[in-house]
Amino acid sequence: MKRSALSLHATRMAALALALSTLAGCDTLNDWFASDRVDYKATPTAPPLAVPSDLSTSPNDQRYVAPAANLALGGTPTRAVTAAGNATEGQPNAQDPLGMHIERDGDRRWLVVDGRSPEQLWPQLQEFWQENGFVLKTDAPATGIMTTDWAENRANIPDDWFRRTVGKVIDFAYSSGTRDSFRTLVSRGADNATDISITHSAMEEVMTGQDKTSSRWEERPRDPALEALFLAKLMQKFGLTEAQSKQLLTDARPAAAPVTLEQNAGASTLDLQESFDRAWLRVGLALDRTNFTVDNRDREKGIYYVRYADSMQELKKEGLLGKLFYSGNSTRKPGQEFLVNVRAKGDAVTQVAVVDANGQIDTSSDAQRIVSLLHAQLN
Repeated sequence: MKRSALSLHATRMAALALALSTLAGCDTLNDWFASDRVDYKATPTAPPLAVPSDLSTSPNDQRYVAPAANLALGGTPTRAVTAAGNATEGQPNAQDPLGMHIERDGDRRWLVVDGRSPEQLWPQLQEFWQENGFVLKTDAPATGIMTTDWAENRANIPDDWFRRTVGKVIDFAYSSGTRDSFRTLVSRGADNATDISITHSAMEEVMTGQDKTSSRWEERPRDPALEALFLAKLMQKFGLTEAQSKQLLTDARPAAAPVTLEQNAGASTLDLQESFDRAWLRVGLALDRTNFTVDNRDREKGIYYVRYADSMQELKKEGLLGKLFYSGNSTRKPGQEFLVNVRAKGDAVTQVAVVDANGQIDTSSDAQRIVSLLHAQLN
């Protein structure tokens, strides 16, 4: 049964108007810390497929299974108590009395948790996104990549008298017309610390046609303030107060270094004036904020495996109703994969290049475009 196009349009346009007016006033991080700013409702997951009685299930490969939510390596680590009285996940020290801090490069921020490994923090990151209303689409502790499915922020829908009465029965009719997804990159940092970044992706449903009876999904810019909000919520998950997490965001430490574009015989590379550890993290963050998705990464080889991401097709397939219209046997070919190589060029210089399967610098136009995008992001 189809809903009236007029009622659908009226509902979504009213919601969109309120959402835009709300975002217009969010000029500072303080605006995003209100408890009613985010109320996500993720795409429901389908029930598991039943195995026929005459077949047996294949054994799972335990190399790719995350630890149980209540376990880390050797059990849940005991939290440390800070001088301020917090029982925090990080290990306090002279530089970080709260056991963690925020670093930033432009409007990009990431959390550094002292004295904890990615393996120890991974179960809590799983809990964090689930507690905030998200379904995990990618949960890969071996590569440190965690992504959520597309979800709707229900806080953006007007809570008027009509919704409070009729909405209890037909709440599905209400939509903010927007969907959000978040990617978490977890990296092993220096001095037994863990670096955690959160990247926002967004889509918006726009009414089309003269009579506004149809719609299409369009990509929206990432929201750095929303990323900061979830970093703050994560710090609170790790034991800080709201005031402490806001202060760490305010006191974010700059972590920028000069980036030089080098061109030689048709090949473009980047030189970062910093160590491999820091360059590896910054390149991952830069890739995460382009239209290239990191499918895998190998720190030992210094390789990011990336492909061009079509957010609209992904939302259609993975969204609220997409699973009804897209079969698992889709013939659409995945995007071409590229290899972004990060390698030390000296003690304080790191080179970044797109390479082919043999490790040689890729001189194709697509490869050079990726280098140019990275150069713009890193500067």
